[in-house]
Amino acid sequence: MWISATATRRGVRPYNCDAALMWRADDRTVAVVVDGIGNSAEVAANSALLADVAARVAADRGGMAGLLSASGLLNAPADDREDPDAVAVLAVAHPDVAVIHWIGDARAYGWDGVELRQYTTDHTVGEQLRRNGVALDLAADHDNWVRTTVGRATVATVYEAQIPSEQLVLLTSDGVHDQMSHQELTALVREHHADPQRLADALVDAARPDETGYRDDATAVVLSLTKQ
Repeated sequence: MWISATATRRGVRPYNCDAALMWRADDRTVAVVVDGIGNSAEVAANSALLADVAARVAADRGGMAGLLSASGLLNAPADDREDPDAVAVLAVAHPDVAVIHWIGDARAYGWDGVELRQYTTDHTVGEQLRRNGVALDLAADHDNWVRTTVGRATVATVYEAQIPSEQLVLLTSDGVHDQMSHQELTALVREHHADPQRLADALVDAARPDETGYRDDATAVVLSLTKQ
C-alpha cells in the first residue's frame, strides 16, 4: 500500500494556482500535481479541476489517458472565459512500480534509500538548449519557456517514465525544485523520508525567493511504500 502526503504554499501572487490530488482504486494509487500558467481565480479553479479529472481517469485508464482527458477539458468550447493552461506530472503507483507521465516542467523523483534521482526531463527551451550544448548561463535564461503544456498535449508530447519500487516517489511543481539545489532537496529527503507528511511540508517550506524577491507557488506530493 502506498501512503501519500501533500503540501502546498502560495507564492507572492494573490492566488495559489498549483493543485495536487490523490486517488485510490483497487491496488493503484494515483497522484497528480498541476501547475497553472498565470495567476487568477480562474486559473486556480482550473488547476484543481484538471487535477481531479486527470487522477480519476488515470486510476482506470492510465496516466496517458488521464493527462489527455485533462487536455480535452481545456480545449472544450467556452465563449465566456480565457484560455487557461497548465503543466502537470502524474504517477500511477502499482505495488511494484510507479508509472509517471508528465507535460512541461513539473517533476518526479525516486528515492531508493541512498540516492535521489530525477526521472523526468523538463520540457523547456532551457533544457533543450542544454542538451544541445548551449552555454549553461544562456540556457538558464530560457528555463521559464515551456515547450509543451496540458492544453497543447498530444500522445507524442506526454512523456512516460517508470520508477521501480523505490522507498519514496516525489512529485513537485517548479516552485519547489527551481528554488533549491538538488543537494538541498536530497538532504531534506534523507532527513524526513520516514515521515511523508513532514517531508512534503519541509519541501514547500524550504523553497525560498529568487534574487528579485519572487517566490512561486510550491507544491509537493510524497508517495511512500512504508507499511502502516
